[in-house]
Amino acid sequence: MPVITLPDGSQREFANPVSVLDVATDIGPGLAKATLGGIVDGTEVDASYAIDTDAALSIITEKSPEGLGIIRHSTAHLLAQAVKALFPEAQVTIGPVIENGFYYDFAYSRAFTPEDLQAIESKMSEMAKADSPISRRVLPRDEAVKHFRGMGEAYKAEIIESIPANEDLSLYKQGEFEDLCRGPHVPSTGKLKYFKLMKVAGAYWRGDSNNEMLQRVYGTAWTNKKELKAYLYRLEEAEKRDHRKLGKKYNLFHMQEEAPGMVFWHPKGWTVYTEIEQYMRKVQRDNGYQEIKTPQVVDRTLWEKSGHWEKFRESMFTVESESRDYAVKPMNCPCHIQVFNQGLKSYRDLPLRLAEFGSCHRNEASGTLQGIMRVRSFVQDDAHIFCEEEAVQEEVSVFTDLLYEVYKDFGFNEVIIRLSTRPEQRVGSDEVWDKAEKALEDALDNKGLDYELLPGEGAFYGPKIEFSLKDCIGRVWQCGTIQVDFSMPGRLDAQYVAEDGSRKVPVMLHRAILGSFERFIGILIENYEGAFPAWLAPEQAVILNITDNQAEYAKKVEKSLQNNGFRVVSDLRNEKIGFKIREHTIQKVPYLLVVGDQEMENGTVAVRTREGKDLGAYPLDDFATLLADAVAKRGRL
Repeated sequence: MPVITLPDGSQREFANPVSVLDVATDIGPGLAKATLGGIVDGTEVDASYAIDTDAALSIITEKSPEGLGIIRHSTAHLLAQAVKALFPEAQVTIGPVIENGFYYDFAYSRAFTPEDLQAIESKMSEMAKADSPISRRVLPRDEAVKHFRGMGEAYKAEIIESIPANEDLSLYKQGEFEDLCRGPHVPSTGKLKYFKLMKVAGAYWRGDSNNEMLQRVYGTAWTNKKELKAYLYRLEEAEKRDHRKLGKKYNLFHMQEEAPGMVFWHPKGWTVYTEIEQYMRKVQRDNGYQEIKTPQVVDRTLWEKSGHWEKFRESMFTVESESRDYAVKPMNCPCHIQVFNQGLKSYRDLPLRLAEFGSCHRNEASGTLQGIMRVRSFVQDDAHIFCEEEAVQEEVSVFTDLLYEVYKDFGFNEVIIRLSTRPEQRVGSDEVWDKAEKALEDALDNKGLDYELLPGEGAFYGPKIEFSLKDCIGRVWQCGTIQVDFSMPGRLDAQYVAEDGSRKVPVMLHRAILGSFERFIGILIENYEGAFPAWLAPEQAVILNITDNQAEYAKKVEKSLQNNGFRVVSDLRNEKIGFKIREHTIQKVPYLLVVGDQEMENGTVAVRTREGKDLGAYPLDDFATLLADAVAKRGRL
């Protein structure tokens, strides 16, 4: 007689073993219809799962956090079923859930075409409408191998053969299609309604380039039509905002094969870059940071002492000279400790905040490079805070306040916080990690900030808080971080004289707000679709003369505004004014200043915005005030 405890604490007693669906039916027909699966004593299971002992149960519906994953996993199987129905010779391999959807890899004699994708998606819809029940059975490993070999599924059999021989495996069947899977799955294909196939790509079997190339079909699935439509809209917007296209359109930067993963900044792009650097330099100076500069190439012995050579070697560029091994620095922290170590420090010198716009290089795999979002050469707004242990919480709190203010200046108001704790591969004792993790937890809790816990995702030298921002189309970008490090300072012989006269090792906080400048600028390009706020715009205003008669006046206006510190240019080409307005509007210049004979006579400019709004005639000093106010506002609404 199992007793089922529900999330609200209520209990239901049954005379016989019951399935998750039975319990849902007992609660009400509406819940039974919505049931996708359940969580029994912390484990996700199918709706058909039989409960024969007392247990805690949560019913999974499409509104549950786990519901979308079950839908996507089941839709991947629906995709495989449709492919097998249309292309019987195709062999199935694996089909996992990924961010925003799923994929499934197939072995087939030719590449799938866009027309094939349309046919597969139509077949999936047909099979979903058939509402075929999905059933589960269990086979011993060897029987499962024999079963799939008998079906001609060599890849699936190979997967199963890599599983220990004494294990039982679960198989799921829908219609004539049966696949290996841990589950859970939805009760029937009719639960799968809102999906779309996105693209086909090549993928090596088991990710090994020595193996066969397979066909990877990507898809997305959602719980309702509104979410699917919103996702497809975000993809469309993301395509329009691709920083690589906009970088070329607005002449900001380029990349080329001779320097893979490294950026050639053009004058306009470098203007954006330097404005951000100057802004961050002032922010850091105003908040107690001292700027330093450290070498690019450092002997391997320092990286061995810091732990990077062991943990990070594959991602480092190295060079040999005069029988010595060097590494191009992939991060700045060991070098910052060398600066700290020059001269004995006292507790009165702490906290010591050292900042560097440090140029770093990492040997990223070529396949992972993505425009300026993922590069091999980058600069961070990097800083390290050396402090006493009891000051960690306060320093983290102060840093968090600063980070929020900086993000607001760039136009980002929604920040997502994640706390990453100790990974399996790490340096330092458990006691040290306990202290570090508690310091970060307390700092967030005391500020009343919501955060998500990410177990095992910390750096090898310490736990970290990650700050992610949400852009205008809802994408999330991880940018800021602060990491507590009780280990590296000691490994590199850092110490200070404590108040009691003893020598102690300082705690080091690794912190960045923007992260990689290159990546952050890519985010800004896509967020603003190239229409930077006035303080960041490469050209803040352009002066357009109507005829050659106003050319000298236009140059005078240009010079006056430049003398006030504004980035202003004149367009004196012998083109129609409408043409020039359109061209600079397309280039997203914030303000277009038209000057004709009347403006020249009155000492004014006719002001238009890039959005097409006519602000009318402004005396030059008044426009300078307008532009100064727009610049001072930065990205804040």
